[in-house]
Amino acid sequence: MATRIIATHMTSKASPIRPVTSSQPLPGFSYSRDFFEDLVDTALAHAKKLGATDAAAEASEGCGLSVSVRKGDLENVERNRDKSLGITVYVGQKRGNAATSDFSKAAIQQTVKAAFDIARFTAEDTSSGLPAERDIARVHRDLDLFYPWDITSEDAATLALQCEAAALGVSKRITNSEGAGVSAQQSHFFSAHTKGFRGGYASSRHSMSASPIASSPGKNGDMQRDAWYTSMRDARDMASPEAVGRYAAERALSRLKSRKIKTCECPVLFESPLAAGLLGSFTQAISGGALYRKSTFLLNSMGKAAFPAFIDILEDPFLKKGKGSAPFDEEGVKTRARTVVEAGIVRGYFLSTYSARKLGMRTTGNAGGSHNLVLSSRQTQAGDDLDAMLKKLGTGLFVTELMGQGVNYVTGDYSRGASGFWVEKGQIAFPVEEITIAGNLKDMLMGITAVGADTYNYGAKTVGSILVNRMKVAGS
Repeated sequence: MATRIIATHMTSKASPIRPVTSSQPLPGFSYSRDFFEDLVDTALAHAKKLGATDAAAEASEGCGLSVSVRKGDLENVERNRDKSLGITVYVGQKRGNAATSDFSKAAIQQTVKAAFDIARFTAEDTSSGLPAERDIARVHRDLDLFYPWDITSEDAATLALQCEAAALGVSKRITNSEGAGVSAQQSHFFSAHTKGFRGGYASSRHSMSASPIASSPGKNGDMQRDAWYTSMRDARDMASPEAVGRYAAERALSRLKSRKIKTCECPVLFESPLAAGLLGSFTQAISGGALYRKSTFLLNSMGKAAFPAFIDILEDPFLKKGKGSAPFDEEGVKTRARTVVEAGIVRGYFLSTYSARKLGMRTTGNAGGSHNLVLSSRQTQAGDDLDAMLKKLGTGLFVTELMGQGVNYVTGDYSRGASGFWVEKGQIAFPVEEITIAGNLKDMLMGITAVGADTYNYGAKTVGSILVNRMKVAGS
């Protein structure tokens, strides 16, 4: 396997924007903060006029550019622009919701009336309602999330072509491509509700990817595809197109001459992007919806061990430029940095106001999901890179791709199609494909024996490669 690429800065016109006045739209947008505030206030006032006990509203706008190329030719250029006003109305503890993309006064009134009528004829829910005033965010940090990328479709196509060309130029065995793409996206919103919350901000997310195909020479030669990408809020923080293309090609080449292996039980090392998926499975299992519905294998896990004693998981919503950063959650509840798992023990759930009430608990500010999770091991050393983790694996399976959705969150049963590499005595022996790995998530999490220093950020989760002591591998 090739060494993981360290991102190199690329030339772009991305820059942080700090508006001088909220009465003018930010670059790339059609609507200003002041305009959205007026929309929201109009909706809330009309809800109160109709007799609503409480109400919440949010106005938002998003826009972007996506360009894809294949085999040196331009394939697609897409521009997206959307807008929305959503209103939630409470009549006692009965709730109704409606939305519109028409910002006219008449449309807003009709939308509020629709939400109000839905609430009036909906069954009462004792857990329904806005957050308590004590939980509402009053101070909103600037988390440096908005870096508009002033890029034309022509320049985006040039970057995508450079990325694909770099992949095709690595080796004559890179014979085809599923393409390369560049995306520049940005959005902003303002929300408020009748418990006193008011707030909103702009954010951006940009990406670039390549997906080359490698072929072995000869009549019976095989073909293998792999991909790589880079994604950041600031385009200048992304890896260069050449770096992305080269690494995608190296990954595809490394999979040539893949074979099946015999069915066995062995240790399994999850590459760091896939390890983030294990962290995601844990997050889902201790989220409010799964807990109050009793549809999780980690029911009543608070204060109990879910990992070995050397594992910690931290949540930090306030990382500058973080992909999961937010000064408040989707309900206007203040977020906070906290320890979710300490020495293997679950110290916190992921709760919205509604799920917290269903459980007789207090919201954790996670309506809408988690915020910048980091899983770490107290045993990890600075030198525990991928090569070191392969040595810890010894003889077993190194997984680099997973397929299918075979996870049962009620029982924890886990079964996924996989491909990767068979490792013997700490060294990669050969690539493998058409296998299935199976186990139970509860056992897998408790069976973690090492976490690598080869950390990778996948969305709002950061983790190194993870070594699980034993799983079933179904092969030939």
